[in-house]
Amino acid sequence: MKTPAEATEEGRETDSGLTLEEVAEAFAAIAVARTTAQRAALVEGLLRRATPLEAKYLLKLMLGDMRIGVKQSLVEEAIGVAANVPVADVRHAVMLEADLVSAVQRAFAGTLEEARMRLFHPLGFMLASPVDSPEEAVERFTSKPPVVRTGNPRRNSKKVDTKELPESVAEKVEALPQAGVSAHIAAFLEDKYDGMRAQVHCGDPTQPGRVSIYSRNREDVTESYPDLAEAFAEVSSTGVGPLIFDGEILGWDFREGRALPFAVLGQRIGRKRVSNAWREQVPVIFMAFDLIFADGQLLLHLPLRERRNRLEAVLEQLVATVRSPLSVDERKKGAQEVMFAEPESEGLERLMLAPSRLVESAEDIDRAYADARARANEGVMLKAADSIYQPGRRGLAWLKLKRELATLDVVVTGAEFGHGKRAGILSDYTFAVRGSQHGTTGELLNVGKAYSGLIDAEIASLSEWMMEHTLEDHGYFRTVEPLRVLEVAFNNVMRSDRHSSGFALRFPRIVRIRDDKPVSEIDTVDRVEEIYQSQVDKPVELLNDEA
Repeated sequence: MKTPAEATEEGRETDSGLTLEEVAEAFAAIAVARTTAQRAALVEGLLRRATPLEAKYLLKLMLGDMRIGVKQSLVEEAIGVAANVPVADVRHAVMLEADLVSAVQRAFAGTLEEARMRLFHPLGFMLASPVDSPEEAVERFTSKPPVVRTGNPRRNSKKVDTKELPESVAEKVEALPQAGVSAHIAAFLEDKYDGMRAQVHCGDPTQPGRVSIYSRNREDVTESYPDLAEAFAEVSSTGVGPLIFDGEILGWDFREGRALPFAVLGQRIGRKRVSNAWREQVPVIFMAFDLIFADGQLLLHLPLRERRNRLEAVLEQLVATVRSPLSVDERKKGAQEVMFAEPESEGLERLMLAPSRLVESAEDIDRAYADARARANEGVMLKAADSIYQPGRRGLAWLKLKRELATLDVVVTGAEFGHGKRAGILSDYTFAVRGSQHGTTGELLNVGKAYSGLIDAEIASLSEWMMEHTLEDHGYFRTVEPLRVLEVAFNNVMRSDRHSSGFALRFPRIVRIRDDKPVSEIDTVDRVEEIYQSQVDKPVELLNDEA
């Protein structure tokens, strides 16, 4: 795009091309447009005046996915180098204010330390590293140095330095003995819920009633959960806030007091309008497990043990307040009138505290895992008691244990080009099972897609083979001859209309290429049904989309 100066020098003899100023003005107008029609008209106006190349990157900007290898972290590094200031200071200022422009100005003015936290923009989420067994979890917390796996868990692991750990945790790791089943750890254990990770910002006295809910990819999803927004809006009246909670949005069975399967909650994810029918059939709660802002300060630097104490104290004050009805009177805009009688008329409890306790051994973790699965949860989380909160980091201070449900032998039916370093390589594989257990000529029925688990050499080899065995070329996607067999692992099976098999595998990953197995011996849809029925957390009934 041309700068305003360049546009002036060239003259505006044609309408082709845009200036940065015009784009900025259009984006500002889109942000405040009241209707979809107004926003669409503004976008159309931009695209009509843009050159083809400009239109390409405008769309990438609007979709929030440039996919050109430039990430915010790289921009932050560039700011630090250009202004000759520590990159950590730049990132801290951006985290507090969510404003790269302001960070640039502060970096060159030498005022990065003056950045102050403001609510209603998402912070990065601290992530957990996976482990396959309680013993591996204990080893991660106690070995010196810790072992971390990369790629396929069945492949070789590599050693990493304890400098990847928070300082307080690293000191403890260095002092602990080598791993062993009898080794003791100091970690909090929680159930791993199968919901949607989210952050809730609320209770700002300067903006009474304002609530923002952000997903893990930092999207504002507040409008998809009006029942939660209504409940957290009451925090402003308590004088407890402002607050930022970290936790999980769960579909919740209030009668049984347990989480609904993700397949049920998934029907509400992404909905722009949530009717009473959806509120009633898929009620939600927020299961809080961390507190990252309170008393006017970020709590990231505090150890988990202290953050947990503060979280418990805050919830004790709010649990009776953060409530909302199952349904509202839709005839009155903004009304909160309840459409049912006592006792529900006072509203349902929407904020819950994730149960947590200290564990010390692999045996204890194993028992807790079995109990979590019996409650129809995914597995367990293990968090070092002294761990600080590291936004956007997947370190070794938090671990997640959720064992594979099963594996299936499948055949690849299609492949899609990857992104980033896999651009131009067929690396995302759609795969199928056979439709009948009788004979070997049953119809192939797609059941999922996987892109992780193989090493680069295997991916390159498969890509070359698929290029040569393409049946239909759709540009970004190719159907291929169904001749290559893979073994795939997964965590759950869900019923789904997305695939011809009627099922979808959740979190599928490739275990290995099975060139030793003929296509005639791949698994069948009957086997998928069998695994589905064996799940303790399968949904009893899925809602139809007409609700």
